[in-house]
Amino acid sequence: MLEVLFWFSLLLVAYANVGYPVLLWIACRLRAPKVPAEAYDQEWPVVSVVMIAHNEGKRITGKLENLLQCDYPGELEVVVVCDGCDDATAELSRSSAGDRGRTIESVRCGKAEGLNQGVAAARGTILVFADVRQEFDPSAILRLVMPFSDAAIVGVSGSLEIKATAEGPGKGIDLYWKLEKFIRLAESEIDSCIGCTGAIYALRADCYRVLPADTLLDDVVVPMLALQGGGRVLFEPEARAYDPQELTTGNERRRKTRTLAGNFQMLFRYPGWLVPFRSRLWLQLLSHKYLRLAVPFLLMACFATNALLVPSGGIYPVLFALQLAAYAFAIMGMAPALRKLRIFSIPGGFLYLQYLCILGLLRYIRMRTVRKPTGW
Repeated sequence: MLEVLFWFSLLLVAYANVGYPVLLWIACRLRAPKVPAEAYDQEWPVVSVVMIAHNEGKRITGKLENLLQCDYPGELEVVVVCDGCDDATAELSRSSAGDRGRTIESVRCGKAEGLNQGVAAARGTILVFADVRQEFDPSAILRLVMPFSDAAIVGVSGSLEIKATAEGPGKGIDLYWKLEKFIRLAESEIDSCIGCTGAIYALRADCYRVLPADTLLDDVVVPMLALQGGGRVLFEPEARAYDPQELTTGNERRRKTRTLAGNFQMLFRYPGWLVPFRSRLWLQLLSHKYLRLAVPFLLMACFATNALLVPSGGIYPVLFALQLAAYAFAIMGMAPALRKLRIFSIPGGFLYLQYLCILGLLRYIRMRTVRKPTGW
């Protein structure tokens, strides 16, 4: 039984981190060549950009100018939901957007409920979701909207470009983010990507479903709910938003802990998404999102069972020594003197992400215990 548990845990860890991306790469290589997209030959739809802002007085003017200067040939409006702001965000939003904007002042309710309010007020047939901090490329909205000429497309995710870092395990996190983009693009080419980039994605307005107020992972739940009615969600790497916030371990800790808590919430709230005959994307969802939640615990099982199997000899002492070496390299990857060497920074980043996964689970448990919306 120890041997079965060891190999089962090891294979699942390998599949979640290497096997699934490799299978996607093979599947994409086996597909027929992609036919170049035809020119958009329909009337350009009205687009509503929906943003939630909490005390963003220092950045809201620049963000609205950035959005309204995008090269989109159709009608564009911006809906800003001021979520419990007690600064000048609302006033600056109204004066900056003019008649192309709509500002909603709300009591503090969190991002999910803010999205519900913003979508309800939007006039556009295409919704674009954005955050205040990131800057859109001038062509971003146009590139998000063009795929909607195909009636089968219900959503399009853009690409978030984050400044790389030289900080210890942060270099490993950089590699993780690049791998995530590859997975989304490959999933998009095969069927649909699982989740979107919250800072830049688009959705057909009639496919939006009202979110529970305590939803943490809106950028995955919103497109997944839209997909339940059929259609596809694509990843468009040329629709870019630029994040000035460096991908340091501190910044990533805050973002990733919330994201992983949202994955745990989604797992228990929408179990039907994993039923093969009810959801065509169940395998992608399991492989891309949920198996990653199990990796820290699979690693613990791998280490414990391997330690118990060492006295039996064979390959097990060698594998245990390799595990010890991998963890030693990961811990060394946290040290400033070694952070520029990938042999240390990559395992360091991987181990750090497992730590964040456990923090995400604890955050979800606390949220369930307190039974309060955690805001955003």
